[in-house]
Amino acid sequence: MTSPRLQQLHQQLAQRILLLDGAMGTMIQNYKLDEAAYRGERLKHFAHDLKGNNDLLTLTQPQIIREIHRQYLAAGADIVETNTFNSTSIAMADYHLEEIVYELNFAAAKMVRELCDEFEKKNPGQPRFCAGVLGPTNRTASISPDVNDPGARNVTFDELVMAYTEATKALVDGGADIILVETIFDTLNAKAALFAVDSYFDQHPQARRPIMISGTITDASGRTLSGQTTEAFWNSVKHARPLSVGLNCALGAEMMRPYLEELARVADTYVSCHPNAGLPNPLADTGYDELPEHTASHIKEFAESGFVNIAGGCCGTTPAHIAAIGASIKAIPPRAFAARSADVRREG
Repeated sequence: MTSPRLQQLHQQLAQRILLLDGAMGTMIQNYKLDEAAYRGERLKHFAHDLKGNNDLLTLTQPQIIREIHRQYLAAGADIVETNTFNSTSIAMADYHLEEIVYELNFAAAKMVRELCDEFEKKNPGQPRFCAGVLGPTNRTASISPDVNDPGARNVTFDELVMAYTEATKALVDGGADIILVETIFDTLNAKAALFAVDSYFDQHPQARRPIMISGTITDASGRTLSGQTTEAFWNSVKHARPLSVGLNCALGAEMMRPYLEELARVADTYVSCHPNAGLPNPLADTGYDELPEHTASHIKEFAESGFVNIAGGCCGTTPAHIAAIGASIKAIPPRAFAARSADVRREG
């Protein structure tokens, strides 16, 4: 990120709570796409099944992904996430599409950045930022996939680093303003991502971008899947000196509250949250049925309690949820905190 753009981001964060966008996967479900739609013309004769590969739609059905991004921007989102949650060679191996990982990330970031530019021209007073997403992958470096062999692993730290480095380069090349490492269920995976990102920026200092980090508390135990409490999670990733740290997914806002409060207490940086639209409901069309007003009421309370600097939605949330959240927090000042000293802050 260029220096003026970084300054713009910090100016906005100092003035107000920024609005993150909402779900991508559950929005895509509304289109009822079949195998042929996922393939598009480009992969019409591909040898393997591709249905369910939502990241691929950036290339095969770009008009759908563009429309979803545009809806979130119209709802007021300040930060828009790229459609790259599974765009690593590790996750794409399930579809035999490792060779197009760079293209997926580059195209996704380019699309979001162009749409952000389009909306900024309409309203120059509200800058928009592209967050290049690095998802957790579908493998875990800390936990055995075999209950009979606790020492077994199906991915190594070095393999994760290689995969995340490739994705990071493509996101930056495509125009991402921020790198977002999100939905962290295994902190060792996150450490690999953060090591990859920081190493890439050390080698390409002119490309350095701020990093957002967002973990997920998987259940009422208050721990990540790999067993860490919220405070332990923060202590494990704070060395990356992120722009923000936060929580997303797994829980609805109501159940997320105590863990967000704990994170807001210990973190010396901005705090984000983007919860699901309540808990999963298999009878609902998208699997979630919490109304926008309900989600917004909880996030408004988080803001009034001084917990958040960035707020949005995860699974099941829609542009209506994001608009409702934005309206609910508009007049509430952002969370105040004792920032780390400038000499150890590493951003764009």
